[in-house]
Amino acid sequence: PIAKPLAELKLDAVDLDVQKVVSSEGLQGWQATGKNVIITFEKPMPADKEATVTITYSGVPRQGLYFRTPELGYKPEDEHLWTQGETTEARYWFPCYDSPNEKFTSEITCHVPDGMVVLSNGRQVSESQDANGLKAVRWAQEKPHASYLICLCAGYFKKVESKYKDVPLAFWTPVSQAEQAALSFKDTKEIMAFFEEEIGIPYPWAKYHQVVVDDFTAGGMENTSITVLTDRTLHTPATEELQNSQGLVAHEMAHQWFGDLVTCKDWSHLWLNEGFATYYDALFEGHKHGKDSMNYGFYGSAKGIFAAPNDTNSIVRRQMKSPDEMFNYLAYPKGSWVLRMLRAQLGDDLYRQCIKTYIERYQYKNAVTENLNAVIEELSGRSFDRFFDQWVYHAHHPELTVAYSWDEKTKLAKVTVAQTQKLSEDVLLFDFPLAIRFKGKFGTQNQTAQIRRQSEEFFFSLPEAPEIVRLDPELEVLASINFTPPQNMLNAQLADKSDMLGRLRAAEQLSGKREALSKLKEVLNNDSFYGVRMAAAQSIRAMQTDEALEALLASTKQADARVRKQVSTDIAGFYREASYAGVLRLLDQEKNPEIKAVYIHALGAYHNSEVRGKLLDYLNSDSYRNQLADAAIGAIRAQDDSSYIEPLLTCLQNKEKAFTTQGFGAGLSALSHLARNEDKKDRVREFLLERVNHKKSSVQLAVINALGTLGDAKAIAVLEKFSSLPKDTRERSAAEKAVATLRDAKKPSVELGTLRTEVLSLQKENRDLRKDFDLLKKQLEALAAKPDTKAKTNRTANVVKGNRGS
Repeated sequence: PIAKPLAELKLDAVDLDVQKVVSSEGLQGWQATGKNVIITFEKPMPADKEATVTITYSGVPRQGLYFRTPELGYKPEDEHLWTQGETTEARYWFPCYDSPNEKFTSEITCHVPDGMVVLSNGRQVSESQDANGLKAVRWAQEKPHASYLICLCAGYFKKVESKYKDVPLAFWTPVSQAEQAALSFKDTKEIMAFFEEEIGIPYPWAKYHQVVVDDFTAGGMENTSITVLTDRTLHTPATEELQNSQGLVAHEMAHQWFGDLVTCKDWSHLWLNEGFATYYDALFEGHKHGKDSMNYGFYGSAKGIFAAPNDTNSIVRRQMKSPDEMFNYLAYPKGSWVLRMLRAQLGDDLYRQCIKTYIERYQYKNAVTENLNAVIEELSGRSFDRFFDQWVYHAHHPELTVAYSWDEKTKLAKVTVAQTQKLSEDVLLFDFPLAIRFKGKFGTQNQTAQIRRQSEEFFFSLPEAPEIVRLDPELEVLASINFTPPQNMLNAQLADKSDMLGRLRAAEQLSGKREALSKLKEVLNNDSFYGVRMAAAQSIRAMQTDEALEALLASTKQADARVRKQVSTDIAGFYREASYAGVLRLLDQEKNPEIKAVYIHALGAYHNSEVRGKLLDYLNSDSYRNQLADAAIGAIRAQDDSSYIEPLLTCLQNKEKAFTTQGFGAGLSALSHLARNEDKKDRVREFLLERVNHKKSSVQLAVINALGTLGDAKAIAVLEKFSSLPKDTRERSAAEKAVATLRDAKKPSVELGTLRTEVLSLQKENRDLRKDFDLLKKQLEALAAKPDTKAKTNRTANVVKGNRGS
């Protein structure tokens, strides 16, 4: 107990079967509620007195600990298990204090058959035979860490190993996937060396292992000294630059300092974990591939932030229903951008000093954003309250509309900057320095405008009119800038070999401008940076002319696979005979499976026997992770032709094991989509129902969703069986949604209901008219009985006839 006596100990423990609790202190009693284990002591334990509590329990976790066994549809030679703690899954497999603001040492002993591997945090302490003939492997994490970082992996794995200084490095994969391990592992040592130098703090743990597991629930998880990775990171050399594990490996390793060594005190400050890991991944990209490559990544992430809908949440906030809500673009790319802007204002050396001090001060402890701010203010001698208030504690980003003009008489460049973001309690006017660069025959002049107000004018004296005006040329402010220079400036900017970001912006701003075709084609084939070439290809596609398509078809010989894939995507973005012929020709020539998949997808827009033959061939082809068959399924779905139902059903029936879990689920979805309008759905429905209890939860979920798409009401009774599952399960939610969809399909449509209402209304009007007619007829008959009313009777009859006709 800390600071005061402890009468009751409450631990998180979900659905665990607790058999016994004993303690070195007297117990009044204990209870397991299904969510907690609550232990009550006879007398409150005094502060600072050490005691032990031992809990004997068992369980079948529905979260936290996951098995990958033959019974669940996985390869026998790959049988394994793995755990996942973040954010609050540890409580599902062991009783614990399941919050990040408490740290402790930990040990795990796992008993497995001979031949299996056991991996966990820290260092391996022992390995022995237990009384049941199993191998007992004990691991100890001797430095404190949070409960969500506790990890266990066990099963059949193979490894690639290395060493950095005295730190053992290993990369483990399931046995059948070991061939791809070295390709994903290759940057690990270099990344660790770079981080040690950049951060200034040695790697803090006993070893660093990375373990690839089947169907991981995330991309990667940075458990202390042992990162778990998705099997999707494995790839072959055939993918060239399109696939690599560098970013994932760097991100998760950066967490060993940011998140593991220094941990956010609560999930509202998650950006201290994820923003730092994202930023240091970007720094390694710059170290490995150059500044332009790093800046290109930040340029793309900024565009993603600007595109986020309803961007009115701050990075740090406590209004959340679940900690999982915090894992979004605010914590990751925007958090990374906050650090980029801090570095721009502090300079490289002072920034590094601040971060090193922050880690030294809070290592093996917890931190909040104000701790970081305090260190920066202490070492810089400047206030950063406004910086953190606007970028971290308030929402959104500056939206700038900029105008430029030149006064030849005064030799003044005028730049008008307006902040146009919608202001509220959550979104403020921003105060920040905006760099402005002028280039011309006079050379380069760099100026700074301090943006504070809603609209401001800035004047700059120059020797002559500039040829180029660049705003935020080094990309140091997270601001969306609406600035369209005149055509001559864009042309000059596009030709500026010293400014990758300027060329990139110019290529984008020339999008769709037919007069720029020749310049963009030149950039596409000759620019020194792959990202600029990709932007040029996209801008050419936006023209949607025959000449634009010809330019793309003439630019397919790209050494960089990233540009080649972009060109192939843009060719596929046309619907023309020349595009179709080009796709068929390039599909046969291309060796990279990622780019072949683009061309296969493109065939979905064309309906003929040649396309059908190609798609069926690729549907039944063999490729790494069945990638080409996946692409064929995507194209078949786009065709929306029921004649594909039988071949697709046969493929899914006979080749399920060839698909990844995700790929098979996409196949089920496509099958139900194709059959949704068929009169007879029995075969597809029965095929899906045979798999509705699939042992792979992701496949089961795909089946349930597919039954909703199929639209066969005969599946309702089966789907309703899932309504008894716990409310927070994905299967129950999916089944309830599917049932609602099927029931709605059985109801008369809104259009039929409207038509029925109109018919009933017309029937009523006809009845009313009939009554009026009968009444008038009786009146006429009465008048006709009087001789002197004949003329009047005729006139009335004509009027009645006219009204009736009307």
